[in-house]
This record gives sequence, C-alpha cells and structure tokens, in this order.
Amino acid sequence: MGFNTKGKAEVMLNPQSPLPLYHQLADRLAAMIRAGEYEAGARIPSEHQLAATYGIGRPTVRQAIDVLVRRRMLARRRGAGTFVRSDPPHEIDLFSLAGTTSAFERRGLEVANRILKPMGRRRVPVGPDNPFAGGRAYTYSRLSHVDGSPVLIEDLYLHDELFAGIDAVSLENRSVATVVAERYYLRPIGGKQNFKIETLRGARARQLDLPPGQAVLAVNRWLHFPGVDNAVYAELFCRTDRFVFSQTIGGLAHE
Repeated sequence: MGFNTKGKAEVMLNPQSPLPLYHQLADRLAAMIRAGEYEAGARIPSEHQLAATYGIGRPTVRQAIDVLVRRRMLARRRGAGTFVRSDPPHEIDLFSLAGTTSAFERRGLEVANRILKPMGRRRVPVGPDNPFAGGRAYTYSRLSHVDGSPVLIEDLYLHDELFAGIDAVSLENRSVATVVAERYYLRPIGGKQNFKIETLRGARARQLDLPPGQAVLAVNRWLHFPGVDNAVYAELFCRTDRFVFSQTIGGLAHE
C-alpha cells in the first residue's frame, strides 16, 4: 500500500495536547492499521518519511513505533523496515489507560459497542467499592461485541466536575478515553484494579449470552487524573472463554 501523501497541515499533530507527540502518532498509526490503510504484512513509511509528514523528529517517531511494537501491532525487520504484524495475539491488556475497548482494537479485532445506559449525571447507590457511592457522577454502561460475540460489559462512573458536560458529547463509535483526551485534555496518571470471579444471572447473563450462574472475570478499576484521585471508576464483567485478559507490568510507565 502506498504512502499517504496528504499535506502536512492536514496531518499535523497537536503540540498543545497533554498527550505526548509520540503517543499521538502511535494512536494515529494504530487507527490507520485498524482502518486497513496499512494492511497486515504491509510495510509502513520509514522513520524519515513519518518525521517529514508529521513535522516531528525521528526520535519521536522511533518512540511511537516502539509503542506499537510493544503492542505487537508492528514488527521491525532488520534491513527491510517496519511491517504490520499479521498475527496479533488475542490477549487483551485490562490495564490499558486508553480503555479496554481500545485494547481490543489495537489487536486488530472488530469491536461493536451497544449502549446499555446512555451517559448521564445520576445519583450513585451506596456500595463498598464505588468512590462516588451516595453522591452524583456521570454514569455510562456499554456492552462490547468482538467479532460478533458479546465479551465485555463496562459500567463507568466519571467525576461530575472534572468531566462537566460529557453527557452532551456523542460517544457513537468513540471511546470515553478518546473523548476525555480530546475534549478535556486529560489522561490518567495511574490507578489500580482488583480481580475476582463472579457468577452472573438475569439481565447481565443474557447480555453476555451466558447461562444463569456462569462464572466471569469481574474487575473493579480506579483511575487517577492530575489533582483528582479516583476520577473514573469502572466495573467490568469479562467472558474469558474467547480471550486471555492480561495485565502488563509496567504498562503505565511505558504507554
């Protein structure tokens, strides 16, 4: 596939964004791979070409490529260049700061999200783990299908002051993480998550197309933003019969 020769102004990265330039480029290249602009097995433009196209230095380009190599979307071949991998593993990093749906997409998997509860500011019921319990937060629930099969339910809770107005933003075909980065210029700086096995019944079991009482991986996730700990809380219910859900040690520092 040929190299994209759009004018530099059309593809310029945003130096004012809190996301580092190398991360912006990595995200853009990943999106092009998912869209098929760079097909499996295709060679991507050289570091020199990418640096010229995006108006950045080659070390920044090299950092971006390093990120995608670690994500196993790209592979370097000595003396030949960098190529799109044709064998992305079905292993999903549950601690990806870009969001779990983005983790699926980085593996080249087709993801379709169905909104179970639209984004809205609501009172949060009292509970032992939710940092917003008893108060108000923006809440949002979605079901993710991967290659046509339901695999993940996510219940999200967002700080209502830090993310004021997020309920007015369309989330169709967009991740919450992308909206937070592009609209609020914010990115998580850390967090934690707990894992347990839980059995599902009723609507949750039906949504994941599971028989009542089927065990799933349940995850509680807390994400910290500059100046605000636990600004995002999530509860995830994951089918593990089709994917291996992993946690990359050190992933926060590298991506």
